[in-house]
Amino acid sequence: MNEPIDVPQSVIDAFHLMWDEFPEPAQLHHKSKQILAVNKASAAIGMQPGMVCSKLGSPESHKGCLAARCLKEGRAQHVCASMGGREIIGFWQPVAGYPELYVHYNVGFAFDYKKGERVLNPLQRLS
Repeated sequence: MNEPIDVPQSVIDAFHLMWDEFPEPAQLHHKSKQILAVNKASAAIGMQPGMVCSKLGSPESHKGCLAARCLKEGRAQHVCASMGGREIIGFWQPVAGYPELYVHYNVGFAFDYKKGERVLNPLQRLS
């Protein structure tokens, strides 16, 4: 775990208000890539505040990361990728008023929406 980053509790609370029930993993990040807050879907797969996202999974899985571009341009970024025969769309979304923060989430990571079925076991932990 890294040193705590001072973020107003109101920002953490707003993240949870908006993202806790989102069915896919979503996290609030600092520009350092440290995770500041996670929604319920992220917590279910073992993600927690203090982790550094770029250290999760394989280095190849972070090749398309657009976090720096999101913060530099101050607008949401996305990338489309294929995984297991389905399309996943990854998003990096800046937090208004906090130029060092962004929300990162994917659509299609935990669910195959075309088939209407879960593809990520909620008990599966990330390495």
